[in-house]
Amino acid sequence: MYGLLLESINEYIKEAYGESVWKLIRERALCPHHSFVTHQVYGEHEIPKIARAASEVTGIDLPDLMDAFGVTFVSFVGQYGYDRILRVLGRHVRDFLNGLDNLHEYLRFSYPKLQPPSFFCEEESSMGLTLHYRSRRRGFVHYVKGQLRQVGFLFYQTEISVEVLRETDHAEGLTHVVFRLYFNNKAFKINRHNFGNSCSDSLLPVRSDVFFEVFPFNVVFGEDMLIRRVGIGLQNIFEKLEGRRIEESFTLNRPLVKFTWENVLNHTNNLFELVSRLPIERTGLHGKNSVSDEGSGTLMHNKVHARKATRRRCPWFGLGVPSIENGYGNGDAAVGNGDQAAPLDTSLELMAFQTITGDAPEGFNTLANENDRCLTLKGQMMFMEDWKSVIFIGTPIMENLEQMFMTGLYINDLSMHDSSRDLVLAGTQQSAELKLALDQEQQKSSKLEESMRMLDVEMKKTDELLYQMIPKAVADRLRKGEASVETCEVFQEVTILFSDVVGFTKICSRITPMQVVSMLNSMYTLFDQLTEKHNVYKVETIGDAYMVVSGAPEKTRFHAHYVADMALDMLRSMKHLQDPSTGETLQIRIGIHTGAIVAGVIGITMPRYTVFGKDVTNASIIEKTGKGMHIHISETTKAHLEEEPYLLVERGTVTIKGKGEMKTYWLKEKVGDQTGEALDTPFLANSSENESDDGSRDSSRISSYNPVFSEDVIKKHRDAPNITIEEEVVQEKVELDSVT
Repeated sequence: MYGLLLESINEYIKEAYGESVWKLIRERALCPHHSFVTHQVYGEHEIPKIARAASEVTGIDLPDLMDAFGVTFVSFVGQYGYDRILRVLGRHVRDFLNGLDNLHEYLRFSYPKLQPPSFFCEEESSMGLTLHYRSRRRGFVHYVKGQLRQVGFLFYQTEISVEVLRETDHAEGLTHVVFRLYFNNKAFKINRHNFGNSCSDSLLPVRSDVFFEVFPFNVVFGEDMLIRRVGIGLQNIFEKLEGRRIEESFTLNRPLVKFTWENVLNHTNNLFELVSRLPIERTGLHGKNSVSDEGSGTLMHNKVHARKATRRRCPWFGLGVPSIENGYGNGDAAVGNGDQAAPLDTSLELMAFQTITGDAPEGFNTLANENDRCLTLKGQMMFMEDWKSVIFIGTPIMENLEQMFMTGLYINDLSMHDSSRDLVLAGTQQSAELKLALDQEQQKSSKLEESMRMLDVEMKKTDELLYQMIPKAVADRLRKGEASVETCEVFQEVTILFSDVVGFTKICSRITPMQVVSMLNSMYTLFDQLTEKHNVYKVETIGDAYMVVSGAPEKTRFHAHYVADMALDMLRSMKHLQDPSTGETLQIRIGIHTGAIVAGVIGITMPRYTVFGKDVTNASIIEKTGKGMHIHISETTKAHLEEEPYLLVERGTVTIKGKGEMKTYWLKEKVGDQTGEALDTPFLANSSENESDDGSRDSSRISSYNPVFSEDVIKKHRDAPNITIEEEVVQEKVELDSVT
């Protein structure tokens, strides 16, 4: 499958749903490609995988999505000039559909590995026709329907209605679909009228031998499928083809039907491709090979096996080195009729030929490739009423001049009245130019893919850093171009938590600055893990103060419950943290309040998502008037928790500036919560010293402030001067012992 089809889908999804949706679809489809090279071959399952992923992401039914892909493709190929081919494929819709099977033939030079479907029209009327679609790919029925409708609309201004009459999957992997196409088929009426009024003119008689010389690669066969006559071009390559069954000498590649008399008559509007069943052996300067009358025991068949046997015996076979066993360059003795073929070193002849044409590939592997020595003919089948036979008028198809030489053909064997000679000579030059251009394009594509992968890695790092500073929903709005002030929003009900370390100023006066950093890093790392666990947003930290909010920017009616659970886990986690100066466990105060806030991104330099409002101040006061290792909550928060299994104890009243007296409560525990540990603390286990002999975690050996160990800090800063911090004038803003 060529990248042209995939790139059209890429463009459609980006245009219809945006770059972010295309990225999500790629990830879900496990597609590593950001874009697709039009002339590069990709896996056959890429489109079905992308279509299924797109259906899951967008919620659109898979048939409708494949239909949209087909519609888009017809318009997309116009960017590469292929609309000019579609526009001139037929004068009317019926002409386009009757020539649809031949469309891919026109693209074979640009896309040599194309595996096209096959189309066949029948039951034509003034209201439409029946179209048979055969393909080795499954799941493209709706894709084809979209293409047919768009072609009618875009090139013929005709509305086409497509109905699936029958769909059959054959054992050999072939899908056969029968469509009924409904449209205004005016051309059918015109053609019937012209046919009825046509007059017969007297034509000049032409002898059959002249006819066969004009069309040198023709084959005439009857209803019994026996070959009656072949053109002079085939006579130069094969002998004794007459009298043999045509399906025994040639295989039918196109159309995708069985090679029978009835199928040939039904598909006379289709392009036929015949390939010789056995490779052609070049045994003389004129490339003439004989075929015996002994059925499958042909001279050609025997010579193939003789070459294989010689190739096994002589490692130099095919390289122009004489064989020891037979004395000839290729060991090419004829087998089967007792006659010795004329000794000819075709390898040396081919090397000389390639030197002149410049068409030599790497090595000489094509000498041993039997598929390259099979003759391919493409042309038209016509029923001759006078002969009661079908004549196949074809032209040999050659990939390059070397293949022509291998099959025993020469330029003068081709017809002069058509473009066969020009196509072979010009095609060889163009194929070399196209190969060079394609190689360069693929190199650029590979570099681009690698750059895009590296860009993805860096973008993920950037996103992670951005989402740590600004909530994802808000950051995505800013990326779309919204002003930062437009992200500000009023939240009528959220829950806010403040915490700080009891006696933090005294602790700082007794330890070094690096020990302070280590202590806060350990504590905040624990708290950060808890924010992810309990679905709350960390607003900021100032010194020892830690602030989180729930209900903004993502609204939830369980905001108070999330913050309450967070607070309880914060208290449990404190047993992992010690005061470096005394070795005792650190203590924190926690205050929680529920109310209204305004939240948004403020500033340009180092922007932050911040919350404002009187209830933010009230939450801070609730925290400052609390008690070490206690959770102090307001009456509004208590109203959200009293219906839930939380143990609440009335504390008393607190004076709130501008609001007066407020009744507050202690949050003791959550009834039925058996959680003994808050979270694992991997940052405390970065050193191998924290593991026991059997590799298990040993809490007694964990240093509380890893990755910066207190002992390491003391060693590094033994000579560092202590920082003297003045004692607070007021030890505590409220002495809890005096509170009633």
